Amino acid sequence: MDFKELELSENIINELKHMGITKPTPIQQESIKFIREGKDVIAEAQTGTGKTLAFLLPIFENISPNINSTQALIVTPTRELAIQITEEALKLKKAKDINILAAYGGKDIGSQLKKLKRNIHLIIATPGRLLDHLHRKTIDLSKLKTLVLDEADQMLLMGFKNDVEDIIKEVSKKRQTLCFSATMNSDVKKLAYRYMTDPLVVSIKKEKVTLNNIKQYVIETTDRKKQDALCNIIDQDNPFMAIIFCRTKRRVDDLEIALYQRGYNCKKLHSDIPQSKRERIMKSFRNADIQYLIATDVAARGLDISGVTHIYNYDIPENVESYIHRIGRTGRAGEEGCTCLFVDPKDKRTLEEIERGIKFRIPRRELNI
Repeated sequence: MDFKELELSENIINELKHMGITKPTPIQQESIKFIREGKDVIAEAQTGTGKTLAFLLPIFENISPNINSTQALIVTPTRELAIQITEEALKLKKAKDINILAAYGGKDIGSQLKKLKRNIHLIIATPGRLLDHLHRKTIDLSKLKTLVLDEADQMLLMGFKNDVEDIIKEVSKKRQTLCFSATMNSDVKKLAYRYMTDPLVVSIKKEKVTLNNIKQYVIETTDRKKQDALCNIIDQDNPFMAIIFCRTKRRVDDLEIALYQRGYNCKKLHSDIPQSKRERIMKSFRNADIQYLIATDVAARGLDISGVTHIYNYDIPENVESYIHRIGRTGRAGEEGCTCLFVDPKDKRTLEEIERGIKFRIPRRELNI
């Protein structure tokens, strides 16, 4: 199947070609037509499956630039995701000139208010900043055609349920609602069915094969020796680009200082870092000017960066889903990836759960000492 069969306009198809995209992914094939027809859709799909374009493409097709009202709203849990979606939307703007506003914390609200004086067709926002605008009455969602709840499972996990419900109250009752989520747990289903009309369910199952492209290793160590163990391994691997995951912001801070002092080209990413700085860090990492990105799960949620060759789980993930999500950031598009999981004796039970979940005993890797 190609994009023509999905009845997208020539301009959009040509812009996709410029972006190097010629074939729709399964989630795009399954959902674009339904969304274009105005149906409510619940879509279950992982990061990296092309879900952003699955909702952006039909939204662009359905927006009328000559109507002076906000016609589509995308609500997403983190600033990083809002930035990523905005970047994709701005590329499509070359095909159809619509006005786009990104509204998230850390960005100057004054400039956002100025922008809002113009007619805004599409808003991409985090819940907190959007509610701020709604309370100030600087955003009017009464004529909204399409509402997208992106990463709905994370939104609920991060405690945004009440915010999302407050936002929905401000939106036209005649709207189309799209709910995209990596997992379709009972909380997501409850939220979706409460606010959707006869929704179609599209589920793109996790591709187990992606793990086949990824070499996985466990390094048995102790928390005290973990830093040396990590440096030992990355010296052996010398990865092109790597993400190092830590459990907390404090652990990220400490590890960045330690690695920087040892001469590694690294930067940290977590929610306490000012937004403008985070954007600069992400740009540098995408351009491969930074070799090691040290991050928390929340900060790295939804990041889809090509060229990541190695994932180092400095701290063990909480569960098998989180493990698969982390390591799935390498081994993309048929490329080989490598991951290392550093485990302390106290992590034994979590490691066993992860291995049961992926039905694979991860080989142990020795340090070069």
